[in-house]
Amino acid sequence: MQMPKPSDQILARKPQIVARLQAVLPKGAVIHDPIQTRVYECDALTAYKCPPLCAVLPASTAEVSAVMKVCFEEGVPVVPRGAGTSLAGGALPTADSVILGVARLTDVIEADYDNRFIRVQTGRTNLSVTGAVEEEGFFYAPDPSSQLACAIAGNIAMNSGGAHCLKYGVTTNNLMGVTMVMADGEVVEVGGAHLDAGGLDLLGLICGSEGQLGIVVEATLRILAKPEGARPVLVGFDSNEVAGACVSDIIKAGILPVAIEFMDRPVIRATEDFAKAGYPDCEALLIIEVEGSDAEIDDQLSRIIKIARAHNPVELRESTSAEESAAIWLGRKSAFGAMGQINDYMCLDGTIPVSELPFVLKRIGEMSVQYGLDVGNVFHAGDGNMHPLILFDANKPGDLEKCEALGADILTLCVEVGGCLTGEHGVGVEKRDLMHTQYTDEDLEIQLAVKDVFDPKWILNPAKVFPLSATETRRG
Repeated sequence: MQMPKPSDQILARKPQIVARLQAVLPKGAVIHDPIQTRVYECDALTAYKCPPLCAVLPASTAEVSAVMKVCFEEGVPVVPRGAGTSLAGGALPTADSVILGVARLTDVIEADYDNRFIRVQTGRTNLSVTGAVEEEGFFYAPDPSSQLACAIAGNIAMNSGGAHCLKYGVTTNNLMGVTMVMADGEVVEVGGAHLDAGGLDLLGLICGSEGQLGIVVEATLRILAKPEGARPVLVGFDSNEVAGACVSDIIKAGILPVAIEFMDRPVIRATEDFAKAGYPDCEALLIIEVEGSDAEIDDQLSRIIKIARAHNPVELRESTSAEESAAIWLGRKSAFGAMGQINDYMCLDGTIPVSELPFVLKRIGEMSVQYGLDVGNVFHAGDGNMHPLILFDANKPGDLEKCEALGADILTLCVEVGGCLTGEHGVGVEKRDLMHTQYTDEDLEIQLAVKDVFDPKWILNPAKVFPLSATETRRG
């Protein structure tokens, strides 16, 4: 994976740039010591690292605006950073860039329960949004696995989803408005606490733009009333393909669970060692959750269980208590941490039509054997958002490159069967050179032209999303 050559001129002007940033921010908000900036050298895709020129931690929209004005005038690249949980290198710095972290932007600005929205600063963590409204009987629906740590800023940048996105949608379906600081420091408002505005769908453009268009500092989010109840069922199968076929049949039947989660044997084994959730000894399992009144839950689960039994499950376990529900979800919520205990891994994020799950799971197994690298599968099966975890040894020469090649083949397969390169992790640096597998040159040129409008100097989040050659050409 290549990164652009840093600008010698910017590196030489580091003292001047740091001094200008210190002049517009409070004491301690500019981090420029080379040892301290190593904290920001990567995000959760730790295979790639590069310390930034410096990092800044503004605590208000005005301070973010002041930082952007300085960087725009100096021509310094800016890498927005939420909590650093990106799995695609979305917050990876360049050596001549300023990391702009939003970790100090954590306020709840307004909560309106009558109109069902909350307005927050975007450094606030995903889970704490629900924490701010749950006593009033509400919750914020998108729930990425990293929700305890990930920031709303990053959720908006990557259009994050989560286990319950099958029913409630991903971030874009729950985002009503943003306050955004443009590349030149101008502050703009897009959308708000109302139904969709007329005109161009700028909010839809911003959500999922991976920090390419501006710095989102405030967000108006839709909150929902908590359901009456919820109940999961755990179903084990003797093959990945059969589990995939069961998912496809549930969706074809017109049933809409709140979540359908998939785990295969390597992940099941790792989570059992790590969390001891009591999962069955099987090749694959599904966690299917429905919600509503007791009557609605009973009706939906009876139909789901009938479909599952037609696929000869090795175990079928319906929760009968809150404790059993927590145990069913325990392993799934622990999966990524559990896999990290046993090996280095790269987590992919391809999305496919649900009907293609059996075929794609079979092909991933074949590719795993071909490359000699184990792959664990844990993902949001209901909407086909796959997260293959490719295990490799970061200390073994050639293993990372082999992992990258296998990942590229898996993501290309996702596109070939009618899917796309990413569902919620974003493109970042991980998939930028695969963009041509999904988009034509004309498609990409339109996307590049949009960035030209928002970021004419191309200083926002350099070397991400677009093929590196396009970035270098645009920046001159």
